[in-house]
Amino acid sequence: MRDSILRNINNIRHRFNNLKNKRVALHEIEEIRSGLLEESTIDINYLVLILGSCVIATLGLLSNSAAVIIGAMIIAPLMLPIRGLAFGALEGDVVLFRKALTAIVVGTALAITLALLVGYFVGLPEFGSEIISRSKPNLLDLGIAVAAGGISGFAKVKPKISGSLAGTAIAVALMPPICVVGLGLSQTNWSLSIGATLLYLTNLLGITLSCMLTFLVTGYTPLKRARKVLGWTLAFTAILVIPLSVSFFQLIRQARLEASLKRALLNRTITFQRVILLDSDVNWLANPPEVRLNVRTKEPVTPRQVMLLEEFLKKEMGQPFTLIFEVGQIEEVRRKTPDNFKLK
Repeated sequence: MRDSILRNINNIRHRFNNLKNKRVALHEIEEIRSGLLEESTIDINYLVLILGSCVIATLGLLSNSAAVIIGAMIIAPLMLPIRGLAFGALEGDVVLFRKALTAIVVGTALAITLALLVGYFVGLPEFGSEIISRSKPNLLDLGIAVAAGGISGFAKVKPKISGSLAGTAIAVALMPPICVVGLGLSQTNWSLSIGATLLYLTNLLGITLSCMLTFLVTGYTPLKRARKVLGWTLAFTAILVIPLSVSFFQLIRQARLEASLKRALLNRTITFQRVILLDSDVNWLANPPEVRLNVRTKEPVTPRQVMLLEEFLKKEMGQPFTLIFEVGQIEEVRRKTPDNFKLK
């Protein structure tokens, strides 16, 4: 047993030493650098794709259409300079780092401004679920960003892998929250903009960190040189983990509350013995939280019934809720019996 543990420790140490000493050929590093430098340059193609993907994503968010938002994700080019930023930081390449950072800042600023203008002129009275969902980031979003960044970095060092595969994965995490920041500013909804900004920074740091790790593991930069930059990136990511963890545990609590609330309504109230519940949704941003219930019934739901249900939930759940019923009437239609037909 002891010998087995020692062998495992030696294997781990050997792999770690290989990682420290692993280094690809200089011409391959220069090839990667030149490709990243080209991707991080602001040109007409980059600007057109930023503006086009922003318009599509903003309109998709306003129309609450997931399909349209996915279309914007595919063409968004923000993933390109992020890889340059990661590689430039690891290698200490000031030119590449500066170009990549400038491209990210310019692209982000343009997208926020355009989304703000679109949101202001459209002037929707309230936003849909696609927008609201991007104002509450949590640890799951960081996990998605890290996985997407790893795919992006790996696709760059392995040319046989399609670049569009990584582009789609990264764009998923970046353009929509930027547009939500602008939409929040268009209605001076600070909580929405701040939440979307946190999501954007989470994705940006997660993607950058995993790109760095990919370049390190594949031998494109030595561990000795990368240690300091990796430390700073991990430190900034760790700071973001605090609010993301709070949001994650709040998400779990809300999910449990929603399940308990639904069980209480269905099993312990007379009203829901006479109606059919089709769907339910809780808006936790409202104070108190709003529960929207889509029901079908033969009898109307009265305001007094709603008031009594709210009082019941307050006592049962320990906090107030606002109930909003969307009622569809049930009409029974039967085939005619022989007695209904008149003989000719």
